[in-house]
Amino acid sequence: MERLQKVIANAGVTSRRKAEELIKEGVVKVNGVVVTELGTKVSGSDKVEVRGVALDKEEPVYFLFFKPKGVISSVSDEKGRAVVTDYFKGEPERIYPVGRLDWDTSGLLLMTNDGDFANAMMHPKHEIDKVYTAKVKGLADKINLRPLTLGVKIDGRITAPARYNIISVNPENDSSIVELRIHEGRNHQVKKMFEAVGLPVKTLKRDKFGDLDLTGLRIGEYRKLSKKEVSRLLNYKSV
Repeated sequence: MERLQKVIANAGVTSRRKAEELIKEGVVKVNGVVVTELGTKVSGSDKVEVRGVALDKEEPVYFLFFKPKGVISSVSDEKGRAVVTDYFKGEPERIYPVGRLDWDTSGLLLMTNDGDFANAMMHPKHEIDKVYTAKVKGLADKINLRPLTLGVKIDGRITAPARYNIISVNPENDSSIVELRIHEGRNHQVKKMFEAVGLPVKTLKRDKFGDLDLTGLRIGEYRKLSKKEVSRLLNYKSV
């Protein structure tokens, strides 16, 4: 189930903000009934109409995208900045990102038009592992990284235990490269976790999502996921 305004926006009709205005205006129907409540949720089986025009039903598609740094994880941007869907101009479906990567973060991002799949991927109960490689300011070691394995407090809540691997330490320029594995997906979480242990992030890349990685892709490229890969994600068990 997804919020009505999000479904309208993801269908490419308009932005989410404009979709909210349309709902308030009373020009949106769900299964033939006018809906004006912004909190309304709909499923893929519901018929949604905007000004009498039904949203198209599409076959579900799933993509793995190597998001470049400097691209926004959105389907549109009011300021005209580059968004992830700019890289999918040749695809007829109205796709959108599953979750988000920060503007200045590169790496693996899933794209789909399947709201149920997207919700499953982002739901905390699935605990899908996500692996990041961070270049941080400071010299990483077992002592300053240990709190990450226990949980650190960010935004008033303790994070779930994470796992790390120190890839390199460079005393000459006071920096380190650390791989971090987490299964949560809070806002700016990886950056905040490293900040909490005194190692601010300089660059960040997501290398893995579940058992998927970026093998064979260059920055800005994407590929379709197979049915087997989608099934594995939906049935993923953390290792």
